Order: sequence, then structure tokens, then C-alpha cells
Amino acid sequence: MGVIKYQVTEEDKKRFDEDGYWISPKLIDDETIQRLREAHERIWNKKHDGHGLPFYHYSLPENPLAIRKLDNGWWINDEVRSVVTNRNLGHMAAELLNEDSIRLWHDQVIYKPGTNGQETKAGNVGWHQDYGYWRNSSTSNMVTVWIALQDTDLTNGGMMTILGSHKWGAVEGSDTFFEQDMSKLKEKFAKRDWVEEPCILKAGQASFHHALTFHGSGPNLTNDARLSIVAHLMPGDTYYRGGKQRHDNLRLLGARPEPGMRFDREEYFPTLYSR
Repeated sequence: MGVIKYQVTEEDKKRFDEDGYWISPKLIDDETIQRLREAHERIWNKKHDGHGLPFYHYSLPENPLAIRKLDNGWWINDEVRSVVTNRNLGHMAAELLNEDSIRLWHDQVIYKPGTNGQETKAGNVGWHQDYGYWRNSSTSNMVTVWIALQDTDLTNGGMMTILGSHKWGAVEGSDTFFEQDMSKLKEKFAKRDWVEEPCILKAGQASFHHALTFHGSGPNLTNDARLSIVAHLMPGDTYYRGGKQRHDNLRLLGARPEPGMRFDREEYFPTLYSR
């Protein structure tokens, strides 16, 4: 089980550099997809692998149509761990980011319920930059790998990216994942060319999007939940940049973190790949 080895091409790199994201070929086989779907079920039912605890307390949202999100699922689920710490995933990220080594920043397990055609904003993910949440890290040259566990398009709440928005730099106030009014956010951020492109994925494909690329998603209008496993990856020498922002990963540097400390403790930020 794991991620199929794929050699990133120059054309793939060009697409990533120009657009701010790249869609891979199918990286995980059907058996692995099924295991990850079952991992979702186990996680939401609080059935954990090993003797550890999740990164933070979590409970299902009161609104059954609201999105569910758990960070560091790899701490409590072996199937998630085998994918988000996979060397092949790290190698692809290193090629796209032009970095010598790649570590896991953290993962996410995301579940978007189906609404059976009911129009609601409860499952929306607002337009945001991932780096809007990560500004205490020393670099924005990070990448998110969003792995689809079913065929995914706009009908079931698939992601949309804003082409080339990674070239805008870190935009203030872009930590808006949970703000669900997409139109209002567009008014806030669309100060330049705003070209929305849907990420249409077959089960097992992944979208690699740059940490500065604006993206979001609308409602899942189908009967079935939209499931994904997400790996957020960083260069191996990323360190804590003080004075900008707090992030939960800061606690993993110890009781008294200092600016300049590297996020390099293997038990929390495992190395996926190094040249």
C-alpha cells in the first residue's frame, strides 16, 4: 500500500509554476482508496490505531451538513500515515518546489457531507491561501497535496483554484477557510485577474497546489460524502519565524520555542524525501 512512484516532468513543473497547481495522474490504487475511505469512518468514530491521542480534541459538528476536518490524522491512523509520509509524495513535492528535502508540515482528513441537492453554505470552504495560516513558517514555498478518494468535480464540492494567484505573494487576511460566503470573499480578494478553474479529479488523483494559491470549494450537492486525505509539505530546513502569527505546530517545538528553531523533530515533522 502507498503512493505509486511517478517522475514529475518538465511540463508538470511548468504547469505548476504558471498556474500555481498541478493535477497528478492516479497515485493510489483502488485497494488503497478503499482503505482510506474506511480510515475516514474509523477516525470519525474515534477508533484510533496505537496508543496516542489526536492532535487536539475533536467532535462532529452540530450541523450534519457542515464540513469535518481533522489535523494530523497520521498520529492516530496507520492508513493515513502510510500515505502522507510516503517518500514518493515527498519526491514529487521536491521536484515541483525545487527543494532538496521535504518534510510533513501536517496532514488533514476532510469530509464534506452530501446535501442531496439542498442548497447550503454549510459545506463551503472559503477562498483562502494555505499560507494564510502558516505565516510563522520561514518560507511560503510549501505545497498542499489534496488526494481525492472518489471522482470529484463541482457537483460534489470539488476544489476550485485561482490561476496564477500564487504570484500575488502572501495576502493579508487570507486565513478564510471557514468563511463560507464565497461571493463576499471574492470581492475582498479579486483585486487582480480572477480566473477560477475547477480541479476535476478521478479517484486516486491528487492536486498539488502552492501554499500561496487561492482556492476554495462550494457545496456537495450529491447524496454521498466527498472524502479526501491531504498532506501539507514543507522544505526540510523550514524554521519558526517569530512575530507573525501563532500556529498549533509551534507547540511541537517545545515549551519555550524561539525564532529560528527548525521544524525538524522527526517524531512530529517526518522527512519524506531528501536528495
